Amino acid sequence: MNPQAPGVLARRFAAALPPGARLAGYARAGRPPVPAAEDRAVWDAVDPATRERILADAQAHLARPAPVLRASDWARTFRDGVRTAYEDRARALRDRVALTTLAAVLRDETAPAGAPPGTAPCLDAAADGLVALLEASTWCWAPHERFAAERGEQLPDPDRPFLDLGAAETALVLAWADHVLGARLDMRLPGIRRRIRREIRHRVLDPFRDVRDWHWLGLAGDAHNWNAWIHHAVLTCALLLVDDDTERAALVRLVVEGLDHYLAVLPDDGGIDEGVAYWWLGAGQLLESLDLLATAGGPALDARDLPLLAELVRYPLRMHLAGPWYVNVGDAPARQPDPQPWQLLHRWGLLLGAADVTAHAAAQGHALALDAHPAQGLGRTLAALADPRWRAARRAEPDPRAGRPPAAVWLPRVQLLVAREAEGTAAGLTLAFKGGHNGERHNHLDVGSFTVALDGRPMVVDVGKPTYTAASFGPDRYRAWPLRSDWHNVPQPGGQGQLPGARHGARDVVVRLAGDCASCEADLAAAYPDGLVRSWRRTVRLVRGRRGGAAHVLVLDTTGQVPAGGVLLRHVLAGEVTLDDAAGTALVTAEGGRALRLGWDPALLTARLDHRDLDDPQLRASWGDRLARLTLAPRDPEDGSTGLRARVRIERAGKAPHPQAQVPGEMPPGFTGR
Repeated sequence: MNPQAPGVLARRFAAALPPGARLAGYARAGRPPVPAAEDRAVWDAVDPATRERILADAQAHLARPAPVLRASDWARTFRDGVRTAYEDRARALRDRVALTTLAAVLRDETAPAGAPPGTAPCLDAAADGLVALLEASTWCWAPHERFAAERGEQLPDPDRPFLDLGAAETALVLAWADHVLGARLDMRLPGIRRRIRREIRHRVLDPFRDVRDWHWLGLAGDAHNWNAWIHHAVLTCALLLVDDDTERAALVRLVVEGLDHYLAVLPDDGGIDEGVAYWWLGAGQLLESLDLLATAGGPALDARDLPLLAELVRYPLRMHLAGPWYVNVGDAPARQPDPQPWQLLHRWGLLLGAADVTAHAAAQGHALALDAHPAQGLGRTLAALADPRWRAARRAEPDPRAGRPPAAVWLPRVQLLVAREAEGTAAGLTLAFKGGHNGERHNHLDVGSFTVALDGRPMVVDVGKPTYTAASFGPDRYRAWPLRSDWHNVPQPGGQGQLPGARHGARDVVVRLAGDCASCEADLAAAYPDGLVRSWRRTVRLVRGRRGGAAHVLVLDTTGQVPAGGVLLRHVLAGEVTLDDAAGTALVTAEGGRALRLGWDPALLTARLDHRDLDDPQLRASWGDRLARLTLAPRDPEDGSTGLRARVRIERAGKAPHPQAQVPGEMPPGFTGR
C-alpha cells in the first residue's frame, strides 16, 4: 500500500470544524441529494418503466407476510455456523421497508392517523417495517457481536448495542425513510419519528461517539471497507436526524477523523485488493460521504478534489470484461450479483471530468433497463431516481466507442495486471495476473494466480467466494475449498498450497507493457512454506499477435529444483472441457460457441481433469452447475534434479464470432434489474 498523508480531511476541514463548532442542518444550509416526497416535480418525473416495476414489486410484497426476525435463526451462527438464516431475513425486511417507502413516495401516499386501513397501504407497510426494525433486539450481525460473547451468551443485550455493518445498513434505511417521508410518517403513526431518532441515537450515534476503539476505525493502520461503510451511515444519520447544530458538528468531526484512517491506506493507483464488488461497499461509501459533506457544508467541507479520487473512480472500469463480468480477486465474484448503483459512479465521473467513467456507468445502467432498484439500498435508489442527468444518460443509447477499458493497466500497489488483446473492446483475450500477498482483505491463497477471458467471458477463472458462514473470518477460513490454492490457478510445489499472512507474497515483480505484448514476472517462492522452494519464477504474458501470429497467453513456470512430492499446476476452467492428454491440449467451450485451447508439451507434462459440482448459490450465480480443474504434473516426478520449465499456451480455438459489446448469456434469464 502507498498511504496518503494521514489526517488529510481533518486538516482540510480544520477551520470549518474546530471544537465547539456549529454545523447547521440540511434544512438551513445546503440541500440533501434527495428531496422529500412533497417535491412532486422530482418524483412525478421518475421513468415510467422504473415506477411501474417498483410499484408492482411493492404490491407483490404487500400480498405476502413480512419477514420475521427469529432468535433461533440468529442462534444458528453459534449452533451450526449458518449466518444467512438470520441475515437473509434481516436483509429482506430492510428491502421491504425500502421498497414500500419508495412506493409510498411515488404514489404520493399520505393519510391521517384516524384514516381506515387501506387508505395508504404502502405508507402503512413502510411504517410497519420500520417499527419491526426499531423493535429488533439488535441490528448487528451475529458473527460480529462481541459483547454477548464476552458474557458467554448468545442473545444480544439491547442495552449494549454493537455497531457493525448490519447496524449501519439498518440505520441508513431508517434515516432515509424518515427523511423522504418526513411528516407523513408522524401524521399516519404519531411518535414513529421520535422513536427512529431514539433508536439510532442509542444503537449508532452514542456507541460511535462513546467507544473510540472500534476495530473498524483502523487506528493501527488496518482500515478496510467497514470503516467507510459505517462512517457513511453515521454521517447520514447525523446530518438527517440530529437537530442540535453543535452535536451534529462534533459527530461530523469524528467521522472526518475516522475516514482519514481509510484514506490513509487507499493505494494512490486506485486499486482495491478486495475486488470490484467491495469497491461499492468501501470506496463507494467514501465517495457518498464526501458528497454529503460537500452538500452539508459547502466549499468549506468539500474534499472531492483529492488526487486519489480520480484514480479510485476508474477501478471498476479498469476491471471490466463485458456485460456483468469483471476481473475478480479475493471474495469478489466474477459476475456482479445485484444491480449496482451506477448513478453514483456516473455522478462522480461528471464531477471529475472522467468521460470514460461516466460512459461506463451509463452503459452498465442502460443494460439494467431501470434507473434504480431498492436492492441498491434506499438512499442510493432515491438519489438515482432524483437525478435527472442520470435518468437521461441511462436511457440514451450507449456510445460503443466510449467508456471502454484501456489495453493494459498495472496497479503496482495491489500488484494487479489487466491486459486486453485490443484497446476499447471486449473482443479477443483478456489476461489478469495477481501478485500481492496472502494477508490482504478477503484474502485467498492465490499469489501468482491468473485468469483469462475470451470475448469478455472468463474461462480460466477465479472461483470467488462461497456463501459466508461463521467460519469465513476466523481460524477455519481456509477450510473452504474455493479459498485454497488447489482451486486457484497457481502452482503447488511438493503438492502443497500457499500459506496465509502478509509475509507470504510475490517478490521481485517485473511488469512490461508494450504495444505487442504485456507481461508480469514474479518469484512466488515466499508464498509457500519456508524452504519448500528457493525460487519459483512465474511469467504470464499476453501476446497480441500483431506480427502475423495468433494472439495468445503464455504461462511459464521455472524452478531450479522440484521438491519431494513433485509439482501440480492448477487451472480452474468454466465451460465444457475436452482433454487430450496425448496431444497436450484441453479445449474449453462456453456459451455462444466460443472456445479456448490450452496447450503444453505432452512429453514433459501429463494432465488430469476433474470436476466440482456447485451447490452454493453464490458460486452457481457465476458459474452454473459445475467447474472443471485441469492439473498438469511432470511425467517423471521423481527426477527433480534438473528443475522444471513448464510452458502453457492459451489461445482462441476455432472461428467463433466475438461480439464487441455483449456476451451471450450476460444476464440471467428474466433479469430486468433486480
